[in-house]
Amino acid sequence: MSQAPGQTQQAAWLQLAQRRGPLNALLWPVSLLYRWLMALRRGLYACGLLKVHVLDVPVVVVGNVVVGGAGKTPCTIALVNHLQAQGWHPGVISRGHGRSATGVTHVQATTSASDAGDEPLLIHQRTGVPVCVAARRVEAGLALRAAHPEVDILVCDDGLQHLALGRQLAIVVFDDRGVGNGWLLPAGLLREPWPPARPSRFRPDLLLRQVRADAAPPTAFAAADIPSFQAVRQLAAHAVGPKGQRIELSQLSGQALTAVAGIARPEVFFDMLESRGLGPVSRRPLPDHAEPAAYAEVLRAAPQTLVCTEKDAAKLFAQLPADGSVQAWAVPLELTPDPAFLAAVDAHLARWRPRT
Repeated sequence: MSQAPGQTQQAAWLQLAQRRGPLNALLWPVSLLYRWLMALRRGLYACGLLKVHVLDVPVVVVGNVVVGGAGKTPCTIALVNHLQAQGWHPGVISRGHGRSATGVTHVQATTSASDAGDEPLLIHQRTGVPVCVAARRVEAGLALRAAHPEVDILVCDDGLQHLALGRQLAIVVFDDRGVGNGWLLPAGLLREPWPPARPSRFRPDLLLRQVRADAAPPTAFAAADIPSFQAVRQLAAHAVGPKGQRIELSQLSGQALTAVAGIARPEVFFDMLESRGLGPVSRRPLPDHAEPAAYAEVLRAAPQTLVCTEKDAAKLFAQLPADGSVQAWAVPLELTPDPAFLAAVDAHLARWRPRT
């Protein structure tokens, strides 16, 4: 089945940025200007001409230095679950990329993905912690603390380049692409130079490389002085339906399936489905943070059984026919970080650890 135009362009650019070809070389001078602007911006924050806002609770930033979805949200969910197990009362703040609402939004179970953004809504559903979304993450943090004074630590989902928000711990996430071709935007994938210059106030404290359980580890690309760890990611052995019902993935084996993924790299989800023993007859890649209309278009093709990512579930499930003629299942992504990574997180946060 053909790809949506936006997804086709996105996939083509992500593939292009993995190598240093003629078009990348043409864009390389523009990337030098981008590098200079980034350095100027960092310098203005470092010298105080632009203000870094420090909140009254520790802030952990989970982000990446490459575009195209390196796995920040699964890392955020795993981190929040760990912090809860350690006695913290975390909250999550985000910009809510792709949402249509403006202003500050406190995410609730009934909040739509259009208002909150699909990733903040997923985080709230998976963790149950307070989640607040705003265009400026500082405003989200202040609003969340005002509404939930019991929250004693904030996790910022995406925001490594958002220097206006002070952070006590910064975690950079990589996937199997590493740094792509090693060039900055628009000639490559990098949002900022890697490895980062030192010394620097805004260097990440920890690096987490995500690897698929059924794939070889990525090539090493860590900075020598930033502790590097690994996390294994795989699809769960079960799927979740629109009403929260669960089935084993094995029950979908052999069925005529349509797989839907509105993420940065849909082919990764499709390949992981196959590694779980499912062979989707039809693949429907959509642009990252796709609009609800894109899911309505999928349904107009009259599939019988759909499987999607958790990120897609809210937009897709809301449009399923009321007569039950189409079944749909979301397959969770499970991330298992090295215990050493979680120990390093605890060590960094020890001075702010709540008293029990």
